Amino acid sequence: MAVAIGRVIAFLREKQILHKLGVAISIAVIAAACYVLYHLLRGIDLDKVLEAIRQTEPRAIALAALFVAAGYFTLTFYDLFALRTIGRDQVPYRTAALAAFTSYSIGHNVGASVFTGGAVRYRIYSAWGLDGIDVAKICFLAGLTFWLGNAAVLGMGIAYHPEAASSIDQLPPWLNRVLAFVILTGLAAYVVWVSLKPRQVGRGTWKVQLPGGPLTLLQIGIGIVDLGFCALAMYVLVPDEPNLGFVVVAVIFVSATLLGFASHSPGGLGVFDAAMLVGLWQMDKEALLAGMLLFRILYYIVPFVLSVVILAVREIILGAKMKRMDRITDALDPKPVRQDPTPG
Repeated sequence: MAVAIGRVIAFLREKQILHKLGVAISIAVIAAACYVLYHLLRGIDLDKVLEAIRQTEPRAIALAALFVAAGYFTLTFYDLFALRTIGRDQVPYRTAALAAFTSYSIGHNVGASVFTGGAVRYRIYSAWGLDGIDVAKICFLAGLTFWLGNAAVLGMGIAYHPEAASSIDQLPPWLNRVLAFVILTGLAAYVVWVSLKPRQVGRGTWKVQLPGGPLTLLQIGIGIVDLGFCALAMYVLVPDEPNLGFVVVAVIFVSATLLGFASHSPGGLGVFDAAMLVGLWQMDKEALLAGMLLFRILYYIVPFVLSVVILAVREIILGAKMKRMDRITDALDPKPVRQDPTPG
């Protein structure tokens, strides 16, 4: 069975069917989101949205900013975990934190985070002797942590409150609960699978050793904490609704995030917003839009500006060091001055 599945996947890759299918899915998701947004935002009063932003309590904004900062701090452990897994123990935490923060904040805003984030990581990690294959492994393991965390949060959240997912996927709550248990069962099966013996994926120099059972549980924990902080940031910014607790908002937030990720649009723009508006239909639209705009500023815009400034300063410092090293090298090993021959 495994051989047959491998052959099918190889055939799909050879014909680029998987790539074409991914592009088609992205276009379909974006088109559906645009259609939904068009109908949801037709009656929106922009003045009411701006007024809702002005009326947001500074304490709520400060608390959301604190949760966003905690989320980005947790993101740094994605890279640190990946570095230790591939055996690159010489890279210190401060470098992993710099690479994670800048790659994720830039990738979130520019889109195609696998390529943009990978390019930022390579620029930073290459100074520590890592090559393109090492960076690809880091991206894979960091992505695995992200997906494991998402699976855990969605599985537990939907199992506890299946109605939250029903507002987005329009499936019956009982079916969503069944799907949630399927997700959790698959997650448990994966943990058992990597616990039985060492597992590897890839071939040759691209081979990656998967973390074992205890480390996989650590991966899941990192992902849960990261998503939890992000969901808390959104929760304190959206309007208070008596019947909507944190679990409901968290399930809808994670679902909207995954849809935005699948669309490959920068920051999930349009797709994430449409999913949030559909999922939290009970809330006042203007107030909800105000909270979502504040979240985008805190989670996307501010970190993006900080990352660009940090990388620019880093490049200036590295350039100055290189020039200083060149001057020292020239001073220690001066080139002989050629003299014109004296006319006879």
